[in-house]
Amino acid sequence: MIEWFAYAQVAVAVVAGLLCIVLGLAGRVPNDLVLGSLALVELLLVGQVVVALVAPAVGNPPTGSLLEFWVYLVSAVLLPPAAALWALIDRGRWATVVCGVAALAVAVMVYRMLQIWTVQQA
Repeated sequence: MIEWFAYAQVAVAVVAGLLCIVLGLAGRVPNDLVLGSLALVELLLVGQVVVALVAPAVGNPPTGSLLEFWVYLVSAVLLPPAAALWALIDRGRWATVVCGVAALAVAVMVYRMLQIWTVQQA
């Protein structure tokens, strides 16, 4: 697992999440900035899928539960498109807040995936 990439994902997801929450609480409806931030989070998650598929082949297998890792990864990949779809359908300010909560949830899942991959078994 590329550790700096995972930390970059967490940082982008946190910034995107806070941005969406602040815009939503300010009464802004979902706009291109909100949807673009979710698209960036999703793009990084697709990169995470590629890293997770390639890493074991180059000698960097996970040290924790592989099932738990993939459950987090699949959930994280599905959250931003679901939030964006809701934002496009609803077009209300609360949809923007939901986008932010989804991005923050992705940040937590990516951090947990990093722990699963890198924490050595005792």
